[in-house]
Amino acid sequence: MGRLFGTDGVRGIANQDLTATLAFQLAQASAVVLRQDHPSQVVLIGKDTRQSCDMLEAALSAGFLSMGLSVIRLGVIPTPGVAWLTRSTDAVCGVMISASHNPAEYNGIKFFSHDGYKLPDETEDAIEALIQEGQWKFTEPQTVGVWREDRQLPARYEAHLKQTIEGDLEGLTMVLDTANGAASYLAPAIFQSLGATVHVIHHEPDGQNINRNCGSTHTHDLQQKVVETGSQLGFAFDGDADRLIAVDETGCQVDGDRIMAMLALKMKEAGKLPENTLVSTVMSNLGLELAMKDAGCRLMRTKVGDRYVLEEMKKNQYTLGGEQSGHIIMAEHTTTGDGILTALHLAALVREKQETLSQMARVMTSYPQVLVNARVHQHLKEAYLKDPEIVREIKYLEDRMAGQGRVLIRPSGTEALVRVMLEGADQQQLNTMAASLAGLIEQRLGS
Repeated sequence: MGRLFGTDGVRGIANQDLTATLAFQLAQASAVVLRQDHPSQVVLIGKDTRQSCDMLEAALSAGFLSMGLSVIRLGVIPTPGVAWLTRSTDAVCGVMISASHNPAEYNGIKFFSHDGYKLPDETEDAIEALIQEGQWKFTEPQTVGVWREDRQLPARYEAHLKQTIEGDLEGLTMVLDTANGAASYLAPAIFQSLGATVHVIHHEPDGQNINRNCGSTHTHDLQQKVVETGSQLGFAFDGDADRLIAVDETGCQVDGDRIMAMLALKMKEAGKLPENTLVSTVMSNLGLELAMKDAGCRLMRTKVGDRYVLEEMKKNQYTLGGEQSGHIIMAEHTTTGDGILTALHLAALVREKQETLSQMARVMTSYPQVLVNARVHQHLKEAYLKDPEIVREIKYLEDRMAGQGRVLIRPSGTEALVRVMLEGADQQQLNTMAASLAGLIEQRLGS
C-alpha cells in the first residue's frame, strides 16, 4: 500500500480510493494515536458541501465512537473553522472532510491536532502504521462514545473572525464567489453583518457543483460580476474556504502574492511583522521579493506547500505567510490558511486607506514566468544538482539576469520530469533561456 497521507491529508475519488471503510479505520487508528498525547474525549468533525461528505462523516463518527471518543458534528464549515474550534475547545482532534479546490467526485480527510495545527509527519506515519497492522481494541459497551450537532460552535468561529478587524465595512460594495462550497452561507452573512453591500454568486451548493467553473481557480464569473455591479472588490474562495483570490474594481485578478504584499506592509506599519519577514514558497513571484526588499522587509522562501510555510513561521514566530495560490496564514488569528479572514483584512485595508484595490495592488510588479518541463530518467530527477554542465548553465543564466531574474529547478513529485522555471523582465528572452536549459537537462539526464 502506498502512503495514505499526502501533503494535505488523505485524498482520492470518493467511494473508490477514499471509502467508508478507510474512513472508519482512519478514525479508529487516529483515536489510538492522538489520545496518547491529549486527555480529551471529544472530536470535532466539519465538512464541505460534497455529496460524499455525509458518507465519510458517518464512517468517521462510527470509528471514533467505537473507540470511546464522542463526536461533535459542526456541519458545513470552512477548514480553518475546524482548526480554530479544535484549538479553542481543546478537543483531542478536529477532522475536516473536503478535497479543497478539487472537483466534487474527489474528497479528503484532514486532521488537526488539539492545538489546531495539521498533524506532523511522524504522527501521520504512526496512524498509517497502525492501519496496516490492523490491530486495536474497541472500547467496552458502556464507554462507547456519543455524537451530537452543535450549531453554537460555528457561531463562535464567526464571532472570532469579525473581531479580528477594527470597525465595520460600511460603504464597501463587493462580490463574493463562494465556489458552492463551505463558505456559501458563512461568508455572505459575515460581510453583510459588518455593513458591506454584498452580491453573491455560486452560493447554491447541490452536492455536485462545488468548484465547478467557479471559486478561486476559476475567477471569470467573479471578474465580470464585479464590473457589472460597479463593486469595489471581489473575493473568490475555494471549496473549503482556506484560500482567497481577490478581484479589483476593474475586474483584474489580485493573487496571493499581491495580497501578502499589501498585508505585510500594513503589519509592518503596525509593528506586527516580526523581523519584517514574510514567508512564502519558492513559487512566489520575484516581484514579491523585490517589493519586500524595497519596503525594508525580507521574503523567506520555503518548499512548495503551506505546511512548509507554517513550519517556518512556527519555528521563528513569524506572523504572516502563504502561497501565490491564495493560501494565506495570519498567525495572530489562526493556525492555517483562512480565506474569509484574509478577505476581511483586505477589505478593512481598502476602507482604511480610502484607495482602490487596483491602486493598492501596485505595491509589487509581477515578473513574467516561464515554465518548461524536461523529461528525464526517474532515478535522475535530482542529478541536476551535481551535473557540472547543468550547474554551469544555471550560473550563467543567473549572472546574465543580474539580480533581475531567477532560475528555479524543481523535480516533479510524481512524474519523471524536472520543472524549469525562469523569471525575469524580458518574456522573449525567458522563453529562449528556459527552452535551452530544459533541452540541456533532457540531453544530460534523459534518454
